Amino acid sequence: MVIDEVDEALRRLLAEEGLPGDGVELVFEAPTKEWAAKLAGPTISVFLYDLREETGRRRTGAQEEVDAEGSVVGRREPPLWYALSYLATVWTSRPQDEHRLLADLLRAAGPHDVLLDRWLTGSLAELALEVPLRAGGPISEAKAATDIWSALDGRLRPAVNLRVVAPMARRRLPVGPPVTEGVVVHVGGDEPRALRYDGVNAAKVDGAGAAGFAVSRPRVRRRRGTP
Repeated sequence: MVIDEVDEALRRLLAEEGLPGDGVELVFEAPTKEWAAKLAGPTISVFLYDLREETGRRRTGAQEEVDAEGSVVGRREPPLWYALSYLATVWTSRPQDEHRLLADLLRAAGPHDVLLDRWLTGSLAELALEVPLRAGGPISEAKAATDIWSALDGRLRPAVNLRVVAPMARRRLPVGPPVTEGVVVHVGGDEPRALRYDGVNAAKVDGAGAAGFAVSRPRVRRRRGTP
């Protein structure tokens, strides 16, 4: 699932940069008034407030999956892409500490344009696609900071907006084994004949070998005027 894997990637990013730090807790909960009243110590909240599909990235058609020998073993529909917007806020007893931790958040996430491979897990790691990240950008479209805090029944406070665009894997369709036998032709009451192309085994009919004749692969036609 995309959401929990993006949560984990952000957690790993911040942990690698030394956040949340000693005595500070990192949570992914909504910073409501009731939640804030129960805090026991300094806390960083990374709250997912918006999720929508990036329809401009939608693609059609299936992509082939091959094994180590180059044989097609399955086909998978192109992934769907979703933009996840997070509101990162800091909760301490002193504004100075909140501003310091917010600055640490920007220093940790700001330099990265993508979530690095070592932070990805599950389907995000399996797809091996680039996962864009933007820190400090505007609030998600059609929303304002005041609207979000009003919905949370809280007071407006400084925050860092984190936006991740992540792929979600779609279903995989298995394929059958490659064809290794030729075509068997039945003509009236005559003995079945197998059309055998070069390098292809003769077909079997009712457990017995069929009489056959070799057929050369069709020649590639050239257009007039080409060498």
